[in-house]
Parts: sequence; structure tokens; C-alpha cells
Amino acid sequence: MPNNVFTISTRGPGLYEITAEVRAWVAQAGLADGLCALFVRHTSASLVVQENADPDVRRDLEAFFARLVPDADAPEMAYLTHRYEGPDDMPAHIKAALLPVSLSIPIVNGRLALGTWQGIYLFEHRSAPHRRDVVCHLSG
Repeated sequence: MPNNVFTISTRGPGLYEITAEVRAWVAQAGLADGLCALFVRHTSASLVVQENADPDVRRDLEAFFARLVPDADAPEMAYLTHRYEGPDDMPAHIKAALLPVSLSIPIVNGRLALGTWQGIYLFEHRSAPHRRDVVCHLSG
């Protein structure tokens, strides 16, 4: 069981926690020590490790990136030319270029070596619902 694909259904922009699913898969694999590699197969979504205790952190991150890279309809984004799939299309690609699309998390004693308040998130950058694939690989 060194490989797996998680499909995450999103409802629009935001952080979607997948920690429990990844933890369960790692536990089932039975690998004592190694590395869990995660990769999102899309150009308009990202993967991040973030705090999972206070939902304000997620809301603030979402607000920050919406302000940093607004939709193409915003006057300050008039320079964008790629608008094929709507005003959120190119801004989603920019956000995915700024944030990681892959993560590597050590496995120690059969468990992800995440900190107490750390969670694994898919960060959806598009406005419409999507189905996102995260490819997972274990080595060790």
C-alpha cells in the first residue's frame, strides 16, 4: 500500500482538512518509519500544513489570499489576460504558484510527525465546487 489517491470534493474556495484520512491511511499501511509524500494534481489548488485548532486561522488565511490576489474583475488585476474559465481562473493559478502543491511529512513510530496543532489541508482557490485528487506515496 505505498500509493493512494484521495479525492476531495470542495464547495468553493477555502481550506479543507484531510489530516484524518491521511493518518488512517498511514496507520493502515503499517510503515514504522519513513516519509509520506503528498501531491495535488491540479494547477489551481495547493497543499498546506496549518493550525487546525482555531478556525479563525483558516478564515484569516483565506481572507489574506483573497486580498493578495483578488479576482480578475478587480481593477488592480486588469493586466491579467488568462480568463478562459472566469474571473477566478488566473488568480487561482497565481495562488497555486505561491503556495506548495506537494508536502513531505515524516512518519515516526507509525504516525505522521505533525505537531500538536498542525493539520494537512487542501487549499481550494477556485470559486466553483471541484473534485481534487491528492496523490499520496509512502517510502521507508
